[in-house]
Amino acid sequence: MKLLLTGRHSYFRNGISRVFAFWGRSFSTTTSSPDPIESLQLRISRSGNPTSSMGTILDQWLEQGRHVKQSELQGFIKQLRKYRRFGQALQISEWMSEQRNHNLSNGDIAIRLDLISKVHGLEQAEKYFNSIPQDLRVSQLYGALLNCYAYNKSLEKAEEIMDKIRELGFAKTSLPYNVMLSLYAQLGKHEKLDIVMQEMEGKGVNFDKYTFNIRLNAYGATSDLEGMEKLLMKMEVAHDFKMNWNAYTVAANCRMRQFAYEVLITVYASTGNKHEVCRIWNLYKNIGKVYNSGYVCIISSLMKLEDIDGAEKILEEWESADTVFDVRVPNIVISGYCRKGLLGKAEAYVNRLIESGKVPESTLWDRLATGYHVHGQMAKSVETMKRAILVSQPGWKPNQFTLAACYEYSRQQGDMEAAEEFLKLLKKRSESVGHIHDKLVSTTNNESLGAQALVEMETEEQIVDGEAYEIIESKDE
Repeated sequence: MKLLLTGRHSYFRNGISRVFAFWGRSFSTTTSSPDPIESLQLRISRSGNPTSSMGTILDQWLEQGRHVKQSELQGFIKQLRKYRRFGQALQISEWMSEQRNHNLSNGDIAIRLDLISKVHGLEQAEKYFNSIPQDLRVSQLYGALLNCYAYNKSLEKAEEIMDKIRELGFAKTSLPYNVMLSLYAQLGKHEKLDIVMQEMEGKGVNFDKYTFNIRLNAYGATSDLEGMEKLLMKMEVAHDFKMNWNAYTVAANCRMRQFAYEVLITVYASTGNKHEVCRIWNLYKNIGKVYNSGYVCIISSLMKLEDIDGAEKILEEWESADTVFDVRVPNIVISGYCRKGLLGKAEAYVNRLIESGKVPESTLWDRLATGYHVHGQMAKSVETMKRAILVSQPGWKPNQFTLAACYEYSRQQGDMEAAEEFLKLLKKRSESVGHIHDKLVSTTNNESLGAQALVEMETEEQIVDGEAYEIIESKDE
């Protein structure tokens, strides 16, 4: 930007001048001449060199018998700040009070404080603030000083002045809170964000679009989908707040980034490339918090690659992570154990879940029953399938091939009562029971029930088949 304003690139400098000339035509700065070429604004815009003295230009303007209003000077300062010509904006601010004895408003003083900080540094800004009489230090000035500290990422001083703002009762709007939220987000202190927002809620300070956007982007930076979804819901019901597409775009970008990693992990697992699976997983973890969908993806992939030890290590990570319990994870672990015939491990894991207070759902018992079936332990398969039916919810569909095997096993054992009990339980628990009896009859003569049962169990997981893949998604709660 310096090159455009120092005279070394006249074409661009003239372009900037034309912008200011248009601004000068929008509101005249003189009552003696309507000619825009003679406007004070044009003279200021042409002085792109940072060393040009605004005081000299203003003095010359007055010496020619012209006038300038304070509101016009304030407008010049605003535009100069917009184009980051802070030094010249500060010169006009100083000229207003020191040369022309204009009475500065609280807003004028706050702007000068900001300009001093940007031009001369924090120490000079603090000296200026301390020179202001105590009775004139209104909330606007404390807010300006807070902005100075935040702009320079001076966290300790920002927190000190924020405490002073609270002490004086000036923390009544979202402005100072937004400054602190932005500073914490920039410094990566995301644990502070919720504390600040909780304070706002406790004091009845409404969130505005800046509050929401700062927090939403912070969630995006850490890939915190759960927090992002909760905030989006809060934004949608907030009074006096209009949702915009930017909020949904941030959320979508975050989700797509995670989804892309999950797809890559699944694809590499399908090709047997364990090295790439682990490499992508490490990249995935580095983008922020990992949620249940990510753990489901990596555990399933490692199980399919027959890396049981690796899958168990990830399982330990999931159990110690700050995530909501997701039944998909134990389901995949049980499926992996059952495919490998590690029924002892499967049983131990189920017992550990129960001891920890978790209640296995019908899908888990169904998978374990399939494992027993596939590996010829039919007595256990029958008992486990009964458990699955008993805890099932309406609409649940068991593995029909395992169910058929259990039904046939009971008949072969001469236990018709047990076989009929299966049908009675299903009639009470399943909405699809009307078609189950026919399926049982048609499948009991199939010699490959075990193989078909295993295939059906696997189709319920994330699978890859050639170039097509199916991701069964479930929202993390």
